[in-house]
Amino acid sequence: MTVLVETAQGDRVLSVLDLWRLRTATLAEVDAAAALQTRVDRKYLVPAEVAQTLVGELAGSHHVLSVKGRVSTSYASTYFDLPGFQSYRAHVQGRRRRWKVRTRLYVEDGLCRLELKTKDNRGQTVKVAHTQPAPAFGTFTQSGRGFLADRLASEALAVPVGELRPGVRIDYARATLCDLDGGTRVTVDGGLVASLRGRVVRISPHHVLVETKGGLRPAPADLLLLRHGVRPTSVSKYGVTLSMLEPGLPASPWRRLARRHFCVDPV
Repeated sequence: MTVLVETAQGDRVLSVLDLWRLRTATLAEVDAAAALQTRVDRKYLVPAEVAQTLVGELAGSHHVLSVKGRVSTSYASTYFDLPGFQSYRAHVQGRRRRWKVRTRLYVEDGLCRLELKTKDNRGQTVKVAHTQPAPAFGTFTQSGRGFLADRLASEALAVPVGELRPGVRIDYARATLCDLDGGTRVTVDGGLVASLRGRVVRISPHHVLVETKGGLRPAPADLLLLRHGVRPTSVSKYGVTLSMLEPGLPASPWRRLARRHFCVDPV
């Protein structure tokens, strides 16, 4: 396993948020609170200075997730697709029945998970995971292949697991805030870097990705962002970066976002 994560950049971006202002919470506490809420996700591209203000405004009601004394964690994700990019194309077209496969590495903890996300006929997202050894990041173990085959078959999705190939890799640092009473969560991702066959895409160093996870009604963080003039947007880390790294793919949902907030490193 080769870990090329540029964690320093993501950590530097998150450090300006002054997360020390928040009380800490354990993973068990955050998971227990999140279980109380029917999850609706809203995504935002937020200037770093606005995110810093947002953290201060949430300090009275939200805790920050702390794992082994850390208030942020470095993530690495490798996404898999078929040779014709069927998963990506279904994502772009907004098909009701679609799937996404990735391996995710929690870098500091050496934890690797093989994850399958699907959309059912009602448009609901279902995510299941299978733990793999950390050195298997970016690949499937034999048990992982069996897990994927069984789960896809159980949802009547005809995906030939043996033809799946690793594609874009995405690295970033994440901080998680949680309202333990209300059950809503806020994740802040900084320093996003995506790579594929030697090409690299980066998010603007002056912006972070914020995602709120709560109920049907906007959470306090949503209302505060609206007050700061930031509106939710249909951004996908996977979609926007792969569309820039594979120029032949359809990219209409993210073309404007790509031009404004992401850049390709010169070769």
